[in-house]
Parts: sequence; C-alpha cells; structure tokens
Amino acid sequence: MEMTDDSSAESAASGGAANSLWGGRFGAGPSAIMREINASIGVDKRLWRQDIAGSRAHVAMLGARGIVSAEDAAAIDAGLQQIEAEYAAGGLVEDLALEDIHLHVETRLKEIIGPAAGRLHTARSRNDQVATDFRLWVKAACAEADAALAGLVAALLARAEEHAETIMPGFTHLQVAQPVTLGHHLMAYVEMFGRDRGRFADAARRMDECPLGAAALAGTSFPIDRAMTAAALGFAGPTRNSLDSVSDRDFALEYLAATQLTGLHLSRLAEEIIIWASQPYGFVTLPDAWSTGSSIMPQKRNPDAAELVRAKAGHFLAAFTRLSVVMKGLPLAYSKDMQDDKVTVFAAFDDLGLCLAAMTGMVASIRFNAGRMRAAAASGFSTATDLADWLVRAGGVPFREAHEITGRCVRAAEAKGCDLDGLSDAELAAIDARITPAVRSVLSVEASVASRTSFGGTAPANVRAAIAAARERLG
Repeated sequence: MEMTDDSSAESAASGGAANSLWGGRFGAGPSAIMREINASIGVDKRLWRQDIAGSRAHVAMLGARGIVSAEDAAAIDAGLQQIEAEYAAGGLVEDLALEDIHLHVETRLKEIIGPAAGRLHTARSRNDQVATDFRLWVKAACAEADAALAGLVAALLARAEEHAETIMPGFTHLQVAQPVTLGHHLMAYVEMFGRDRGRFADAARRMDECPLGAAALAGTSFPIDRAMTAAALGFAGPTRNSLDSVSDRDFALEYLAATQLTGLHLSRLAEEIIIWASQPYGFVTLPDAWSTGSSIMPQKRNPDAAELVRAKAGHFLAAFTRLSVVMKGLPLAYSKDMQDDKVTVFAAFDDLGLCLAAMTGMVASIRFNAGRMRAAAASGFSTATDLADWLVRAGGVPFREAHEITGRCVRAAEAKGCDLDGLSDAELAAIDARITPAVRSVLSVEASVASRTSFGGTAPANVRAAIAAARERLG
C-alpha cells in the first residue's frame, strides 16, 4: 500500500495506533520499515575493497579521458586511498540512512575532499557499480574455493598413498561387493573434488568480464574507455551488452552451483566417515579434535564435525535454489530483488570455507583400522566375482554359466558357515569339475585386488600410478 507523508502524520496524531502493527522496533512507522528493508549495508559492507578498487579504476579512466580534471581525479584517488586505509585499520561504521557500501564510501569521500567527490559518479550508475564489485568478489571467491579444494585433494592424495595396499570392502547398496584398496576408495574423492575445482575455474573464466561503464542499463554518452577500467580491475575485457551487464547474475548462480556440487561431495565423504566410525564398522577412529562426547554416555565419541559438514550440503542446495527463484521472473534490466544475491552468496561462501577446512583436517588426522577393514573385505563372499572370472578364463565357461556355478559355491559356503576359500578342493570340484585347486590363486582378497589391473582399477600398482597422475594433473 502506498503511504504518504500525510497518512504518516495522521497515524501519529491518532496516537500511533497504526504503528502498533509494526511494534516498537518500527516506532516511526512506514519510513522506518522502508529504511530497514531497503538498506543493504549490513551485508554488502564486505564489498568495500572491491568498491574502492572499482572507484579508483573509474576515476583514473575519467581523468585519462579528460572527463574530469587531473586535479579532481588526483584528489578523488587520494581520498579513496585514505578511506581504504581507514576501513582496513578500523572497519566500517554502518549507517542505515546511507543504505549501501557505495553511499558509505562516497559520503566519506565528500567529508575528506569536499564537493569534488561528486564527480566520481560521472558516467556510471550504482547498477554497473554493484555488478562490478560483486563480480570482483565472486571471482576471488572462486579462487579461494579452488585453493581450499587443492588442500583437501592434497590430504586425500597423501592418505591414499599411505594406504595404497590397505584392503577394505567395496560396497554396492551398502552391501559388501568386492574387495578394493582404501587408497583406491580415497582416490574416488580426488576425482570428485578435482571436478569441483574445474567447475570453479570454468565459472571464473566466464565471469571475467567487467560491467563497469554499462551505467544504469543503456551505457553512457561520455567518451569513456571501458577496456581501460576492465584491465585495471584484472578482467579479460568489458561486457558486451549494457542491459545484460547490469541484470546478469549468472556468475553468482554458477558459483553457487559449483558450491552445491562440492557440498554434495563433501556430504558423501562425511557420511562414509560417520558410518565407518560407528561400532558395527569400526573402520576409523576420529581424533578428539573432530569429535565430541555425550552429556550422559561417557563412552561415546560422536562424529559431530562430519555430521555438521553433511548438514551444510542442504544449505548449499538451498542457496542455489533461493537465488534461482529470485532471478527467474525478473525482466530486464535491474530490479531491487537482485539485492538479495549477496546475502545468499556470502552465506554459502562462509559455509563452504568452514566445511572444506573441517574435512581437510579430518582426512589428514583420521586413524584407519586396517585390520577391521580387511576382515570386513573378506566377509560376504566378496571374491565371488573373481571365482566367476576365473572359470571364464581358465575353464572357458561362458560368463552366465560361470555366474550360476559361483552362486552354487556361495550357497555351499553359506551352509558350511565359511567363506569361499573355506570350501575344500573336493567340495569345489563336486559343485563343478572344472574348478581345480588352481582357483586358490584368486580366492583371497589380496589376490583379488592385485588382479584388478585394468585402467582405473583398484590394484595397488594402479593406485600409485593414479596418485602420481593426479598430482601432475591437479597441481
């Protein structure tokens, strides 16, 4: 509902009854509400470095093109450098009346240098200004995510190398399927997080265009040099369409999409750590630094850090969905809805950094119980596929028939209460005469993993080769 000054005065004269709808926080009525909902300084104050950098590049270009005098350009730049030093030393004092980071900087600049500060905003709008600031920030966020992922990958590679021969069960449907090496299992996450690094790098390449100079939506009549400001800010070049420049938030969505997939992979690893740390498995022991105790059960060691990482995956998905819903119905060019982009991205950035740091710490310090892993790998007839493959290779048996013969062997072992290698040579031959004592070479879990030498397989030699290749490929 549109509110006028008269309607506010009438409300005050009537004892402020209407204001009771908003409560004491908004005692001044609609104007206080509008100030609260419109102000973004509590969020976009993070952009002060980018805002000052963008303004310095802009005024340098204005001076070079003769749009403002050399004296004014020098005064503005000196004032911006002073503000930068003030914010770096003491932070920024928020004022809701100034609404956003751009007005905070401009207001302080005017206090320092006087009316010449007003020339800074020549040939630009807050629309292209915020788009530029935010792109700069998200580009840096992509680089931070890549660096943090590189640290996690390095921790995984170190542990995979340590456990290239450690045998554990491989699962499908969370049932013991075939034996693998722990190194091979950890290398699966190296692949996942390597793809995540690639997504952040791809997103950074696509957002490497500078919106500054697009102005409100149509460009400007001043003879600006957009290539100059783009280069000064480290962009590959300027954006090509002024309307798209100020209305695009694909770069933020791509960052959130990469964050969401990284969170998904973090959550899968966290889930495995949680399962492995449980007493029925006992595959790992988490250090005290990544665990908590119970308030009532003194024996408990809870994997809280892993559980919290798992929970954050939902936050990343929600962030991507939230901004997608904001953007999906917006006509060109700028709408105030887009102010909601930064709170969403900033929260995802904070959570991602925390999750990557926590997971890197857990991977580096977790203790693996190799004995429990090997015992579990030997259970559940995990070498059944090796028996079937041996029948195909050594006996010329068609695989479907070999599969059926192996199934009979499993039933016999179940009845006897042993694993496949617990059946005697005579018992195996009685099931099918083509099973000779030579089959013993494939029935142990050690022999099974050693035989998986196909490219990408779990054999220890393959794992070591994969580690070396990953270090060269991923840096």
